[in-house]
Amino acid sequence: MTSTAQPEVLRAPLVVEFPFTRSLGPVQSAFLSGLRDRTVLGVRTGDGKVMVPPVEYDPVTAEEIRDLVEVGATGTVTTWAWNPEPRRGQPLDTPFAWVLVTLDGADTGLLHALDAPGPDAVHSGMRVRVRWAEEREGAITDIACFEPYEGDSPQTQPAPHSGEFEDAVTGIVAPARLDYTYSPGGAQTRYINALAERRTVGERCPSCHKVYIPPRGACPTCGVATTDQVEVGPGGTVTTYCIVNIKAKNLDIEVPYVYAHIALDGADLALHGRIGGIPYDQVRMGLRVEPVWTEGGRYPDHYRPTGEPDADYETYKEMV
Repeated sequence: MTSTAQPEVLRAPLVVEFPFTRSLGPVQSAFLSGLRDRTVLGVRTGDGKVMVPPVEYDPVTAEEIRDLVEVGATGTVTTWAWNPEPRRGQPLDTPFAWVLVTLDGADTGLLHALDAPGPDAVHSGMRVRVRWAEEREGAITDIACFEPYEGDSPQTQPAPHSGEFEDAVTGIVAPARLDYTYSPGGAQTRYINALAERRTVGERCPSCHKVYIPPRGACPTCGVATTDQVEVGPGGTVTTYCIVNIKAKNLDIEVPYVYAHIALDGADLALHGRIGGIPYDQVRMGLRVEPVWTEGGRYPDHYRPTGEPDADYETYKEMV
């Protein structure tokens, strides 16, 4: 008896990460430079309120604001949530509370971590103070966290501040990272498993009969499930391409190189692939190519010319 069991749907951890570099205007520059020097700055809005962290434009009138003031390093918790399992990159590696703290002299809350022994030790209205990081560089992490504070609750009046600091921070690099578990679904699981066997398998729409590669599981035109598997290629045609002149981090490919849309024979959708085995300035639309596999590779490393005559434009114009 032939088994009809479906293959297990693939799952794998995936990390998307890149550094985001930005310049700072006068307000944010002053705020971060102040944190480096253990000074917390806010900005006064048109209606007299003090906002911490400061913003550059009045949230009510949208007018530009530059009236910087210094507020206290102590404050009051307005609301909170307990975090029992800290994640990578969070302020503390032990359970802590996320808190909104209205610093003395401010009218808005600053979101940060509170180091507390447990959720029973946290409540709205509790007094806290800044715990400064030992090494500060001009970032929100210069505030290591907040900690409980048993001192008085002074009626702090925010003091005007010029916003000027020696060696002011004018730009930051903020790492952006997203960790998650990705599942490609049934259709792409079948596609990936076939690639491991050096086969390229798409799926056909039962309505319009187009073959999609990689398959989506459903036809984007007709909206019906694509259940019939169709092996395509291995050869294909370059429909369009771009020349890459910027070297990507952790990618061991010399620039310039060509990245192309390739319509595999028998497919009705072009996939992406790198073109090799030919000078970058000789790549062209209509070039016939074939996949090149590396030892142990689960997918083609790149595509190279087959030596066949170029395909006629009429044969691939619908996929440009």
